[in-house]
Amino acid sequence: MEKPISIVTGKFRSNNHSNVWFVVPLFSILCFVLLCFDYSALSGTNTDTDNTSFSFSDTTQKSISNEFTKDSNFSKLLDDPLPDSCSGRYIYLHDLPSRFNRDLLENCSLITPGTEKNICPYIDNFGFGPEIVNSENVLLKQSWFNTNQFMLEVIFHNKMMKYSCLTHNSSLASAVFVPFYAGLDMSRYLWGFNISVRDSSSHELMNWLVKQKEWSRMSGRDHFLVAGRIAWDFRRQTDNESDWGSKLRFLPESQNMSMMSIESSSWNNDYAVPYPTCFHPSSADEIVEWQERMRAHKRAYLFAFAGAPRPEYKDSVRGKIIDECLESGNDCYLLDCNYGKVNCDNPVNVMKVFRNSVFCLQPPGDSYTRRSMFDSILAGCIPVFFHPGTAFAQYKWHLPKNHKSYSVYLPVKDVKEWDIKIKERLSEISEEKVVRLREEVIKLIPKVVYADPSYGSEGNEDAFELALKGMFERIEEVREMMRQGKDGSEGFDDRDDYKYTFSPYEAQIWT
Repeated sequence: MEKPISIVTGKFRSNNHSNVWFVVPLFSILCFVLLCFDYSALSGTNTDTDNTSFSFSDTTQKSISNEFTKDSNFSKLLDDPLPDSCSGRYIYLHDLPSRFNRDLLENCSLITPGTEKNICPYIDNFGFGPEIVNSENVLLKQSWFNTNQFMLEVIFHNKMMKYSCLTHNSSLASAVFVPFYAGLDMSRYLWGFNISVRDSSSHELMNWLVKQKEWSRMSGRDHFLVAGRIAWDFRRQTDNESDWGSKLRFLPESQNMSMMSIESSSWNNDYAVPYPTCFHPSSADEIVEWQERMRAHKRAYLFAFAGAPRPEYKDSVRGKIIDECLESGNDCYLLDCNYGKVNCDNPVNVMKVFRNSVFCLQPPGDSYTRRSMFDSILAGCIPVFFHPGTAFAQYKWHLPKNHKSYSVYLPVKDVKEWDIKIKERLSEISEEKVVRLREEVIKLIPKVVYADPSYGSEGNEDAFELALKGMFERIEEVREMMRQGKDGSEGFDDRDDYKYTFSPYEAQIWT
């Protein structure tokens, strides 16, 4: 009878060597299997051509690689795998037909947003526009550009292309981004075109989207787009030819999507994100350097206003503000932006005014919001608001919920009831309170700038990163409702006009 191999010594217990012919081939097979084992699977390396379908993020790959050099115990890695840093943050980027984005840039001379006659130069540098060369020692020597305020969709798309958690596998995605340049598309047809032309791209886009497999998972409620114009421009409520804008956001399919834009509407699936300013830092050090400049700068004026009157709007308070500024003499710095007077699109001119002022007045203009409020934050100038729709009801992901911590609120419901003495009200605020307000404003600077796409986001969230964070949270709320068997459409696109009323916001009492 053949005797087994000893577990302790690994030797035969008898002199019968016939078992060798069985063990040697078995040992050879085991060695071959070990040699052929694909250790790249442990490190997260994917040799498939679709390199994102089941890949780890770059951060995770580096962490796992470092773990191998520290410890050769592979079983430890298998038993206790490192977390995926992109979990809950993966985004699937739709590759739209070029007519919805790239073709618009190639034919940029046909686009005239606002009063701008040629936007082509503003497309350069990821949508930041031409770099400012002569800053007159007002700006940093780098990272300042002549950025058009309507370029958000181009800037956002370029930053998304560099986003670290993109995936080609849509089943991994927490959100789906639709890179449709809705604002640039509509800008071609704002004047002199009928509504069928204005709405044509919107219909074509939605017809394309609903045919994609990604749409069916949540009926589009995990999809979002970014627009460079205010949300109201995409919510034409009638089919009268004289009405403004397109009907994109009232198309049945589009109501299932979320949209981020420079100003939100009354509907719950529209979200406001900051206007693009002209500062696009490429490092955290540049932000710190700029913040320190604004902290140290001496401010000669109590308050400032940069803008033009709006006599065509009967309820506009701008005329009153300009009058009070002129009456206040050396306490107010007025930058008159009437056409042909001063180039208020030049950030050097704007920063000269705001960095020298303690408070910056931010009344509504053509709409509730204005880029000037973000320019004032960049300058460390405390914004003064007159309507809740200018900031408080808008930028929930980027500005503090406690609006009294960073701004002054002087509510004016109707210019006919104007009883504010701006100089007197602002003079009542103690120096201690001013210092606290200014520091909070300066702390906001990293949160309201769209940094260079090469800017590292680890612990340094810019406006782009905060916008994505807010969108992930919103989509996850809908996803959780669906997990619980509830209707994901409940409240998704409801209208809420109450957030634009004065009722939720009280006038401030200074201490």
